[in-house]
Amino acid sequence: MNKIALQSVRKMLKIIDIGANLTDPMFQGVYNGSAKHQADLGNVLERGWVAGLEKVIVTCGTVFDCEQAFKIVNENDKLYTTVGCHPTRCGEFEADPDGYFTSLCNQIDQNRDKVVAIGECGLDYDRLHFCEKDTQKKYFEQQLKLAEKYQLPLFLHCRNAHDDFIEILTRNLNKIPKRGVVHTFDGSLEDAQALIELGFYIGINGCSLKTEDNLKVAAEIPDNRIMVETDSPWCEIRPSHAGSKFIKTKFPSVKKKEKWDKDMLIAGRCEPVMITQVLEVLAGIKSKPLEQLAEQYYQNTVEVFFPK
Repeated sequence: MNKIALQSVRKMLKIIDIGANLTDPMFQGVYNGSAKHQADLGNVLERGWVAGLEKVIVTCGTVFDCEQAFKIVNENDKLYTTVGCHPTRCGEFEADPDGYFTSLCNQIDQNRDKVVAIGECGLDYDRLHFCEKDTQKKYFEQQLKLAEKYQLPLFLHCRNAHDDFIEILTRNLNKIPKRGVVHTFDGSLEDAQALIELGFYIGINGCSLKTEDNLKVAAEIPDNRIMVETDSPWCEIRPSHAGSKFIKTKFPSVKKKEKWDKDMLIAGRCEPVMITQVLEVLAGIKSKPLEQLAEQYYQNTVEVFFPK
């Protein structure tokens, strides 16, 4: 998509991407440890700004992501970040639980104006080979104390762990004054309703729109409880996904990373600009104007992460 076309999108939409992994090596041109092209995060972000993105929340999945995340977000007043430990990384707590928790606190204390949520934290029972259940549950609950301490909302992750996830959240609701969002949601409508009843929002991206069942669920989630995201560089909407039939905005891309061009996307690498496609799918399955939904999701996000 050229710059003129992107500017026409901007006239229609205000958008916040609530989850982008901008510390991922892909945005430095490195794929599976191999350098393929020059770092291009600046180009990636510029495409997003031109297309209407007003803010992007960078996802931190471990305390060791924080230094790079803050280096990125401190250079741009449109960028913010989370601070927390992803469930598959919770083993990092084990050597020194108090020290790790203190390190998370220090990162927040030193960068308070740029931290808008605690996370990414939660449970992931699809990848127990990285971290077993009891460790995940223990340190998920530990991180809820950060939400209480700093009066911040949560940026949550749940994979194949709904019952334990709900139980821990319910038992600790007094520690979660501002609730937050369960991102990359791909559960059932009943799962979504249970989370909404507890006061949480539902984060929708390409991985939430893969199958016809996913589309049926997303279509029924109330608009006033949805936020949108890309989970870049992951979770693009692929041609094989059920949601792809609703996409109207196509982006020029190169298939070979070595043929990188600053004005083109790289096939297989999701970018924040592609949040437009998430909105198009939601508009399609809900049979509602895209502009109307974009405004609602924008207001939802501001209310939780950027209250005045």
